[in-house]
Amino acid sequence: MAVNTEARFYKWEVVLLLWVAFFLNQADRQAFNIVLPQIQEHLGASDSTMGLLAMLFNVFYAITVPFAGYYADRLSRSRQIWVSTLIFSTATLFTGLSGGIFWFILFRCLGMGVGQGMFGPTYTGIIAQYHDSRTRARAMSLHQTSYYIGVIACGFLAGKVAETLGWQWAFYLFGGAGILFTLVLIARLRDKVEVPPPTGPYSPSETVSLPGAIAAIFKIPTAVCMVVAYCTLIFGLNGYLTWMPKYMKETFDLSLSSAGFHSMFWTHAAAFVGVLVAGWLSDKMASRNHGGGNRLLLQAAGLLLAAPCIVLMGVSGTFVTVCAALSGFGFFRAFFDAGTFAVLYDVIEPKYYSTSSAVLILFGFGIGALAPWILGMISDHIGLSAGIASLGAVWVVGSMALLIARVLFFDKDAEKIKK
Repeated sequence: MAVNTEARFYKWEVVLLLWVAFFLNQADRQAFNIVLPQIQEHLGASDSTMGLLAMLFNVFYAITVPFAGYYADRLSRSRQIWVSTLIFSTATLFTGLSGGIFWFILFRCLGMGVGQGMFGPTYTGIIAQYHDSRTRARAMSLHQTSYYIGVIACGFLAGKVAETLGWQWAFYLFGGAGILFTLVLIARLRDKVEVPPPTGPYSPSETVSLPGAIAAIFKIPTAVCMVVAYCTLIFGLNGYLTWMPKYMKETFDLSLSSAGFHSMFWTHAAAFVGVLVAGWLSDKMASRNHGGGNRLLLQAAGLLLAAPCIVLMGVSGTFVTVCAALSGFGFFRAFFDAGTFAVLYDVIEPKYYSTSSAVLILFGFGIGALAPWILGMISDHIGLSAGIASLGAVWVVGSMALLIARVLFFDKDAEKIKK
């Protein structure tokens, strides 16, 4: 079926297609965290062992993204999206058949890690192709809502299905849905055909090696600060996503589905609102003096305001207070989400869009992979409360990196791209 990529609304259809794919991406990923107590009982494993499994997924994910980003910039981004969706959905389906730690490593860690690693740096490149600076942050913010809804839906559905039919069926449900949606992506998602300028610093025939692309990105101070901040963001999110459902279940004696719902709903419902507000505000601020540099200030404020909410999530023993803290955490972290790639692309040449996203994700998930394992070891010794609360300090570090980028580097780096 022919697809008219020049049609007026096709650029928003692209966002919709990627929205559904990313919804399934996040639902597949979060299913493991929601049914973790049942899997842990099935395996007879300690908290540190379960944290190690969560870490291995992030390690395989991080290893995959630089290669995925590099080839997405040079081959077909749309094809890589549907291949990615097919791989991680199939791996999710087979995770339900896993009977031991080896099979969880093979399907949940390796299969899903590679499949989702192919997706991460690729979708941002397609959105950036179809949306310029006038709509880019809004398009990426709308797309980001799929993450929040995916995690919320999975938080309830995976828990309910696991309670009713067993933890295996949570993986069958989401994996099967992803395989079917791959057919829609094959039929409708296309790359934008762009005609490069006849002159300029970049020719499409220019050969750029992966090490060369990474080296070029790390010569940009703003990009380096973004990498540091993103590492702190993912470290905090991985720790929260892996252990908060179990923490809520044990602390407040909730059922599996109730713990999955409350640990995910309040944060991501608030983030849904926050990212729409921040996406509009980010584009508005970027249209003023200093352009995209104002996005950095918004991101820094988000991390800084979210930090005390994280601490409260871990130290409060009151259910209502924890839910309120989860809401504040979600609303303010969305300020970072809304501008991440919009800021990065302000200081990166277009030929490096997917590669730069890949570098960001590589380091973010490479460092962030340690969070589930570290919190698991903390839990084995002094409990999850202290581990979760400590994540707040990590986000303060990220906020400081963004402020440094805004004050010292952004204007110079953005000006180089315009020349």
